[in-house]
Amino acid sequence: MLYHHNPEIDHGTPAVISSETVTLEIDGADITVPKGTSLMRAALDAGVQVPKLCATDSLDPFGSCRLCLVEIEGRRGYPASCTTPAEAGMKVRTQTPKLQQLRKGVMELYISDHPLDCLTCAANGDCELQDMAGVTGLREVRYGVGAQYGGKHHLGLQKDESNPYFTYDPAKCIVCNRCVRACEETQGTFALTISGRGFESRVSAGQDQSFMESDCVSCGACVQACPTATLQEKSVIMLGQAEHSVITTCAYCGVGCGFKAEMKGNEVVRMVPWKDGKANEGHSCVKGRFAWGYTTHKDRITKPMIRDRITDPWREVSWDEAIGYAARRFREIQATHGRDSVGGITSSRCTNEETYLVQKLVRAAFGTNNVDTCARVCHSPTGYGLGQTFGTSAGTQTFQSVDHADVIMVIGANPSDAHPVFASRMKKRLRGKGHGDGARLIVVDPRRIDLVSSPHVRAEHHLALRPGTNVAIITALAHVVVNEGLVNEAYVAERCDARSFEQWREFVGREENSPEALEISTGVPAAEVRAAARLYAAGPNSAIYYGLGVTEHAQGSTMVMGIANLAMACGMVGREGVGVNPLRGQNNVQGSCDMGSFPHELPGYRHISDTTVRTQFEAAWGVELNPEPGLRIPNMFEAAIGGTFKGLYCQGEDIAQSDPNTQHVSQALGAMECIVVQDIFLNETAKFAHVLLPGSSFLEKDGTFTNAERRISRVRQVMPPMPGLADWEVTVRLSNALGYPMHYDHPEQIMQEIAELTPSFRGVSYEAIERLGSLQWPCNESTPAAGTAIMHEGGFVRGKGRFFITQYIPSDEKVTRRFPLLLTTGRILSQYNVGAQTRRTPNNLWHDEDRLELHPEDAKERGVVEGDWVGITSRAGQTVLRAKVSDRMQPGVVYTTFHFPESGANVITTDSSDWATNCPEYKVTAVQVNKVAQHSDWQRDYAAFNQQQLDLLAHAQEQAPADVGVPAK
Repeated sequence: MLYHHNPEIDHGTPAVISSETVTLEIDGADITVPKGTSLMRAALDAGVQVPKLCATDSLDPFGSCRLCLVEIEGRRGYPASCTTPAEAGMKVRTQTPKLQQLRKGVMELYISDHPLDCLTCAANGDCELQDMAGVTGLREVRYGVGAQYGGKHHLGLQKDESNPYFTYDPAKCIVCNRCVRACEETQGTFALTISGRGFESRVSAGQDQSFMESDCVSCGACVQACPTATLQEKSVIMLGQAEHSVITTCAYCGVGCGFKAEMKGNEVVRMVPWKDGKANEGHSCVKGRFAWGYTTHKDRITKPMIRDRITDPWREVSWDEAIGYAARRFREIQATHGRDSVGGITSSRCTNEETYLVQKLVRAAFGTNNVDTCARVCHSPTGYGLGQTFGTSAGTQTFQSVDHADVIMVIGANPSDAHPVFASRMKKRLRGKGHGDGARLIVVDPRRIDLVSSPHVRAEHHLALRPGTNVAIITALAHVVVNEGLVNEAYVAERCDARSFEQWREFVGREENSPEALEISTGVPAAEVRAAARLYAAGPNSAIYYGLGVTEHAQGSTMVMGIANLAMACGMVGREGVGVNPLRGQNNVQGSCDMGSFPHELPGYRHISDTTVRTQFEAAWGVELNPEPGLRIPNMFEAAIGGTFKGLYCQGEDIAQSDPNTQHVSQALGAMECIVVQDIFLNETAKFAHVLLPGSSFLEKDGTFTNAERRISRVRQVMPPMPGLADWEVTVRLSNALGYPMHYDHPEQIMQEIAELTPSFRGVSYEAIERLGSLQWPCNESTPAAGTAIMHEGGFVRGKGRFFITQYIPSDEKVTRRFPLLLTTGRILSQYNVGAQTRRTPNNLWHDEDRLELHPEDAKERGVVEGDWVGITSRAGQTVLRAKVSDRMQPGVVYTTFHFPESGANVITTDSSDWATNCPEYKVTAVQVNKVAQHSDWQRDYAAFNQQQLDLLAHAQEQAPADVGVPAK
């Protein structure tokens, strides 16, 4: 394990990328640096640390603190080294008697208006102001401190403790502006400002509001930037400074941010975004930065439990008894109902190594291919669509690639809420930070998401289409490209399949596919579609980023192929600043797919029916594998209701809450004879389980996650597993009990096996990740050591890029007199997925229930005002939520989130799904909305069932002896 006790080096100003260099002299030593480098950074390269307070290398130089003054031979005055670029031939002195005098004088002024409570201050040991007082040799303050000599001061200002995660103490603010600049430059929210003038200047959230009342999104950038205790984590105030840190990877969204877990023993003091993290480069969001308290929440399941029926009380037992019980039940089911009567679901929240073992257990120990993963209900169309067109089932770029984009098209994604760290990077590019002027933005989404109009960011075109008409829009865009001569003919001729291209060109060029003809379906003005198509085709670098608003449709796979078609036709694949980029929803949903979690594919996306591939795995695993694909999750449900699917091993997924048509899912789960759930909480699926195996949080894991960039990063254990066993160890024990022995002593051995069997992972090893920070697959003997950053540079993985016909077929979910509105669903910043993690943190202060957003016109028509209870009814069911009246929605469209199980958002979503992958059509459900006075029948039934299951759990925990569940040595 790597311990990172030493603080990261702060170079003061950002690095400059330039092919030109300059040589200068600093304190008598020659130093050569890229042209444009600040004197401060050049000095550090020469081994000299110039004193500073307002400067930090994550922000543009500001030059306000006047501590970093230097002398330059032949120049008058004492320029700030942070804002002065190095020039050839300069002779710079960083320490002279005059500089010492000036700096000491500056520090006197700072300290005269600052509390001298250093010994009891939460930042003691991590305070730059304290450090600079020592560096400058400050020994007295001639002006007095605070009211000592009757002067004005700010020491009595009130502390703002409204935010659950950090405090703001204006009495300790030195007005260095770092927090304000971090909010602007790093995060892009512009929630902070400097209020007042001169001596009265102080940092202010919003219009002199508290942090919780302001637009602050609690990303932590201001806290990270603050050089004093002005902005301070409450966990540090309570626990003090950490004594060691461990680099690991966030377990929330698919951005895959690197973090330093700062520790005292086995206790986390704080999570600090890792400066060298390739995905986040020192930035974070409220979830990764602060919402990790769930890992030690009182609801954690830490003892294995079993029961015969779901109406029986749980019984806490030893690991051996629980695993033996599960194995016996599975064997009995297979003996009675056949080999294919059981299956497994892998987790997108678990590591690659853990996921690999679960699918291996299903195929080798169960002897069936009935294995699936949560990607079935989110990005399975991405795998299919990009696999068909490009030849590989993943995004094409790094997140850094957006810095080179001239045009950005965001389709069916809300990065500000679902992928906030990447959204901040994208906004920076849109504002003009990076290469050249700001990028131009096209948003394709039914809602007016944050990116359409936010501080200093505005979409040039917002194609506010009707839900379910994605394919019509993408085909209309392609029509303009083809009929207006915007195709990159040279690129297509060199890189793409000629026959499929000509067929596609003829299809999209038809008048029936024009923006004018499809306007009646999409609701988007034809002129707006044409302008957006021209902008995207003109580039010169145009990038597409898309989310679940693309995939979770009946034509999800068709839409993904339509996006790929458009990108290829315009020559926007295979270099920096372009590409097709799915924004993955969960931390390891990419990895779960890579590891062979689909019923038809082995690791590396190789089909189970391929004899050569199957033979390789049979030799390595020592078993004969079934060549026929197994059941997908929806097929498992149908088979369970039909009486042929009886047993399920579900690791780290909550299908009872996340999958559509909740009543149908509950019926299927209730029909099974043995459900084994492995999770950290009693989630909704566990309430139907017969065996509950306690899982491990990401802080207790050792392994790797793969993010949306195909980036493989280490997850390092920072505390022992609370249940005594890590998730991979539990799977190994279950496999052994089933009669298929697995022999691993550490997750590294599992990754070695993955690398040996998977060509795209052949160069992946823990040693390489330690050395290089992270790797990107494909990573093997034919790629650079760190893998492949940009896909399809010289040609497509499949050879020639293939075009597909994208015929628009209206969804079965149609507006009628009975169901006149369309419901679409999504996420919110503070909550994550089914909410099992974030609901057990103070994030609930921002969002404590799912609400139904509807347009003022639809609300007025129904007599609904803000906060009213409204019933939402579809052909699948009914639920009741509070109303949120918002013009972010277009008339005729309503929207909700799905983070709280009692809301029943998926009670009303239907079993309509993608034609190729069965990905549910969460984004289009025909509904009616009416004002009501009470909860729905389903909600009342759920409340009773939920209370029953909580009572059964509490009974087991009260009755259990203290040593139950301790694993045998």
